[in-house]
Amino acid sequence: MSKRDELISRYAEDLRTKCRIEPDMALLTKVTIGCGPAIYDADSSTVAGTETWELETIKANFLIRKLGLADSPKLMEAIRAVIETYGKSDRNKYRAVIYYMLVKHFGKDGVYG
Repeated sequence: MSKRDELISRYAEDLRTKCRIEPDMALLTKVTIGCGPAIYDADSSTVAGTETWELETIKANFLIRKLGLADSPKLMEAIRAVIETYGKSDRNKYRAVIYYMLVKHFGKDGVYG
């Protein structure tokens, strides 16, 4: 099993156990690949859910630029809701999992078609 496959399995397990979501493995794989080399770096593979700058980066670079959403307060509300679902107290919030949940939240699966 490759390192990427191991990480995808870990992300799927987080979705099942921490978020109580049964992942669409094909979409999770595509979102993970879309994260690029960031998934292999301990710092960039996770999201600091309490850091405003981190949340703003997710909003600007992922939701607006990648998913093509218009800037609005609903974007930050969705990010906070996803982090709440993942568990605020969990320090290891994987970027790919957060992105996957945001894609599902906004119904933007087609971006990864």
